[in-house]
Amino acid sequence: KQVCCVASCVVLPRVLHITLMMEKDNKRDHEESDSSSPEKFMRMEDTTHAINNNVCKVNTLAQFQSETGETAGPPIELPLSLARDKLQQILNTLLEQEEQTPYSFFVNEKEVTGSLNGVIDSSTSEEKVMVILYQPQAVFRVRAITRCTSSLAGHAEAVLSASFSPDGQHLASGSGDTTVRFWDINTETPHFTCKGHRHWVLVTAWSPDSVCLASGCKAGQIFIWDPKTGKQMGRALTGHKQWVTSLCWQPLHLTPSGECTRLASAGKDGDVRIWNTKLGSCEMVLSNHLQCVTALRWSGEDLLYSASQDRTIKVWRASDGTMCRTLQGHGHWVNTLALNTDYALRTGAFDPEALMKDRPEITSADKRQAHAEKCYKEALAAAGGVERLASGSDDFTLFLWEPARNKKPIERMTGHQQLVNDVKFSPDTRIIASASFDKSIRLWSGLNGKFLGVLRGHVCGVYQVAWSADSRLLVSGSKDSTLKVWNMSTKKIEIDLPGHADEVFTVDWSPDGQRVVSGGKDKILKIWRR
Repeated sequence: KQVCCVASCVVLPRVLHITLMMEKDNKRDHEESDSSSPEKFMRMEDTTHAINNNVCKVNTLAQFQSETGETAGPPIELPLSLARDKLQQILNTLLEQEEQTPYSFFVNEKEVTGSLNGVIDSSTSEEKVMVILYQPQAVFRVRAITRCTSSLAGHAEAVLSASFSPDGQHLASGSGDTTVRFWDINTETPHFTCKGHRHWVLVTAWSPDSVCLASGCKAGQIFIWDPKTGKQMGRALTGHKQWVTSLCWQPLHLTPSGECTRLASAGKDGDVRIWNTKLGSCEMVLSNHLQCVTALRWSGEDLLYSASQDRTIKVWRASDGTMCRTLQGHGHWVNTLALNTDYALRTGAFDPEALMKDRPEITSADKRQAHAEKCYKEALAAAGGVERLASGSDDFTLFLWEPARNKKPIERMTGHQQLVNDVKFSPDTRIIASASFDKSIRLWSGLNGKFLGVLRGHVCGVYQVAWSADSRLLVSGSKDSTLKVWNMSTKKIEIDLPGHADEVFTVDWSPDGQRVVSGGKDKILKIWRR
């Protein structure tokens, strides 16, 4: 009896308390509408689940690790509620950085956008050290373009190529009307009209020092132009028996005198030619392809890569023209090539951060070569010390290669439902963007070719893409007559830019991040700004 009395004294008050609480809850439930009750139960379940998880996991043992596998400091215990900006402060302290460098963080291949709680799985073991992968971001930030500031008329036929010079001070376009035009980017007006070609101007290429522009046409001729005067430099380079399909200059850090004079060209005749633009002569002809050569890339290791409709990619030594190896794997024409160091090789002589100042600081001619070599080495280090090549094909696939080391691909990247038009590595070498006629842009890892995401929004095929200098934004031009700007952190559209009256064939983002140029079938060149 005594035991029962004691038990009832202990239990009854608790039951009474629970009953009173239940009555209060019932009253509250009656006061709230019936429709809100499912949401309430969901919130209760979520809260209970979160409490159950976080009771055990308030802190975790974490190790910061770079992409190359280097660890930053010892494993440290971090609260799971720690925000991303606090992670940046901790990492900068561990790395003993004098200036605060922005970083992005990944856990189990998920980006940390809020706190660590958002990326941790309930299945994650408490006993294991959580690896936080960090990637340095550009210290400057490019803002998305939002409006068209100029529609530049002048070309009498479709604009087939348009690009900014590496120093961001000049803009050139090539058209089906057989002319090359230079435009003043400050006043956004025509500057020079260059005549000489006898057929459509298919391709243009700026020298890495911004001193001259090369253009190739359907008649097989190549001209070199001075952007400051609009005059032809030297004589026309003739030799291709059919039209010129691609042009690329020797990287600036490989030039003996710091002056860009060697130019490689590819043609529909299946030949690759290396020219001395100063002498106006052809140094060598590389002929081993069986069909049209569609794309060329000149690497920072002085290797030349040529892609062809014969389904192969050939690797040449540019110094003596020796063919090193043939890369095979594609089942149809290879349309496009991209190197992970492309952006550094293109703009390496000029610092994007210096160009973004109110008064752009242009690197002096005597320092350009050293600056180009520094930028190339930094890009190579960010890529793990390896130059990688991405190729896109009519077989709907991409391949990722390490062509200087191996003739077998690292990864075959599948997913596109139509032929691949364009492939570009981001300036920080980490992401590959591929544009296709299936109306989508796909994103892949620049290190191993792993699929990262897909950008959908265009209603027709995508012709070309261009990266912003900080690798945070991507712009695309499409057959649907629009440009679209994509945000890489959200993998979603940032802004839609209609304006062209017809297909957009070409887009480029200036190295200083201020402008985007687009051109297409409507014969108009448009400049877009913030």
